[in-house]
Formats: sequence, C-alpha cells, structure tokens
Amino acid sequence: MLTFSFGPAFFALINIGIKEGYKAGSLLAFGVVFSDFIVCMLIILLVHFGATNFIQDEKSQRFMGILAGIVLVIFGVLHLKKADSKNEDATIEVRGPSASSMVFKGLLLNTLNPTVWLLWLSNVTLVSKTLKYKVFNMVIYFSITLGVVLLIELAKVSAAGRLKRFLTPKTMHIVNFVTGALLVIFGVVLIYNHFFENT
Repeated sequence: MLTFSFGPAFFALINIGIKEGYKAGSLLAFGVVFSDFIVCMLIILLVHFGATNFIQDEKSQRFMGILAGIVLVIFGVLHLKKADSKNEDATIEVRGPSASSMVFKGLLLNTLNPTVWLLWLSNVTLVSKTLKYKVFNMVIYFSITLGVVLLIELAKVSAAGRLKRFLTPKTMHIVNFVTGALLVIFGVVLIYNHFFENT
C-alpha cells in the first residue's frame, strides 16, 4: 500500500523522475519517505501515550484535508502552467531544482495528505499488539519497512528517468498536463470531501 498507492506523491515522483532525472527524483522520494518516517514516529508516540483520538477527531481531519487540498491544487496549477508554456525552443536552463526544494516538496505532498495519517494509524495499531506495544520494537520494525519503501521509490525514479530519452517535447507537454490535472483533481476532491460534505 505504501509503495504502490497511486496518490499525488506517486504522480509527482514519476513526473520529476522523467523531467529532471534521477537525482531530483531521488530527493523527492527521500522527502516522501522522510515524511512517512516522521508521521509513523508521531503515531507510535500517540499510540504509546493513548492520544490517537486527536488524529481520529473530525475537526482535525477536516482541517488537514482542506489544507492538503489547497496545497495539491497549487502544485497542480504550477504543473499546468509548465504544460501551457510554449517556450520549447528557448534556451535550456542548466540549473535544475534545488535539493532542499525537492525534499520539501516531497515532505509537503505526503505530510499534508490525511490518507497518509490514517494509513499509518492503521499500520501502527495493527502491528503494535504483535510487538507488545514496545516503542523500541516498533521503531526498529517500521524503520526497516521504510528502508525497503525508499529502495522501491528509488527504483521507480530510476525507471522513470530511463524513459526521458524517448520523450519528445509533445510527450512532455502531455506528462505535465496529466500530472497537473491529477494533482488539481486530488486537491479538489480532498477539499470537497472534508468541507462541502460536512456543511
């Protein structure tokens, strides 16, 4: 579920891997997995101290859902702007996206997705009983799990990067448009589900 879920982070990862290459894509993947690690550790502590009600609280989920939706729409619009750019014959910029911006983008895309919090809540809750609710055991278990997830994410980026040589400007236009449209759709659906259906 973590490695093959077709959420906004997945499409952003493939898009960056194709457009910017392995290095930028791997930094985005690191940001996504690091976000998973932070969320997982927080959930472990919340479960340990019996404070899971905050995550399951309807108001908390609503706030996170609307905020995530807004962020996804913004990212989507930026991708659509790139798709609408007609400067395909302009001078190519040598400087790519900075390492910090890629890691931060991965962190945002993943952390602000309420589904990620619910997924980790269910993961930790299910595994904690088997590991006798010991924090150290859970940290080791999920650290290994996320290590494997990172390897698979890097493999995705590598596979996407290999496609770059076969892509024409027209194909890249389509890739940018599809990625942007999907991010906007994900964002609008999140906002609708967490705001309009509850009003």
